[in-house]
Amino acid sequence: GCLCWMSVVIPTPMGFPGILLSPGIASAESVLWKKPGEQKHPKEPPSLQCMHLAVVACGDRLEETLIMLKSAVLFSSRRLCFHIFAEDSLKPEFEMKLKEWPSSYTKKFESNIYPITFSVGNAQEWKKLFKPCAAQRLFLPVILKDVDSLLYVDTDVLFLRPIDDIWHLLREFNSTQLAAMAPEHEIPKIGWYSRFARHPYYGSTGVNSGVMLMNLTRIRSTRFKNSLIPGGLTWEEMLYPLYQKYKNYITWGDQDLLNIIFYFNPECLYVFPCQWNYRPDHCMYGSNCRGAEEEGVSILHGNRGVYHDDKQPTFKALYEVIRDFPFEDNLFQSLYYPLQSRFLDTVHTLCGRIPQVFLKQIEKTMKKVYENRVIVYLGANHRY
Repeated sequence: GCLCWMSVVIPTPMGFPGILLSPGIASAESVLWKKPGEQKHPKEPPSLQCMHLAVVACGDRLEETLIMLKSAVLFSSRRLCFHIFAEDSLKPEFEMKLKEWPSSYTKKFESNIYPITFSVGNAQEWKKLFKPCAAQRLFLPVILKDVDSLLYVDTDVLFLRPIDDIWHLLREFNSTQLAAMAPEHEIPKIGWYSRFARHPYYGSTGVNSGVMLMNLTRIRSTRFKNSLIPGGLTWEEMLYPLYQKYKNYITWGDQDLLNIIFYFNPECLYVFPCQWNYRPDHCMYGSNCRGAEEEGVSILHGNRGVYHDDKQPTFKALYEVIRDFPFEDNLFQSLYYPLQSRFLDTVHTLCGRIPQVFLKQIEKTMKKVYENRVIVYLGANHRY
């Protein structure tokens, strides 16, 4: 007799490969072929297995943070470790809401919730820097001592492709690079820093810290050049004196401090392109993010509250469709098609005129999810 391996295919929308899911398979992870008696691949060490994602949530940012985490879980393949820094009053709400997610998704991540703490300087001063608690991100290398690498994002971020893809950028760091961010603007003459900054900033336009990839091990072991003392300071030693020196000149809080740090240490920064941190500025003055035009938006950053007002309906549509998507529904029927429909109402806006920029990557991601599910192992004991 012979062992029979079969894949069963049923049609799906838009001509993408059909699928048939076996019971219990509801995540985006691949179904692996395994011959009878074959050993499973040895597991990676937990530190390699997990992609670490950090966020800081204070005030009314509970829902935004949960929708961001939802977008991360929907599309990513490898296991995620969430590090949520939140005010004490939000901790039980996060715990309750995350437990309500279906088990097919909760098994894809683990979450840790931390209080807001600042290891140096005046805690109340740090809390009031720019937005409530935003300065917490500056202390991640100090607090998360056992984490090697980390992706930090603001609460108003949405992933339109797997986190795995930006995580791979860590491999592109050279020997001196220890963090990665996108430019604050693509065109210096209309950028904020190049026009208004009263302090040093990175490059010709500055960088935006809403999406920040970090090698924490390198940050902890590096002595940084600065304008304070000639010998260099560790990350933790540098933060508060730097703030004290520039506090009367900064507007965007911790982002300005990061720009100052990397102005003095440009060799430490890897700059990734704008599609990894796509904001209204990239389309509201006309399309100016070439990477998004070519590849589609990878990570959407709805800063300035655009998910919650009517100034940028394209951004709001994406947020609300992901928010309203029932976890275990069909991605095309319950997410992609509603998104297309909502975008028809935004074509009168500058950002709405380029729907393909917003849809290209998420369509590609959904196709990949289906392709990962297409092979179904029907059992090794079907002999005939």
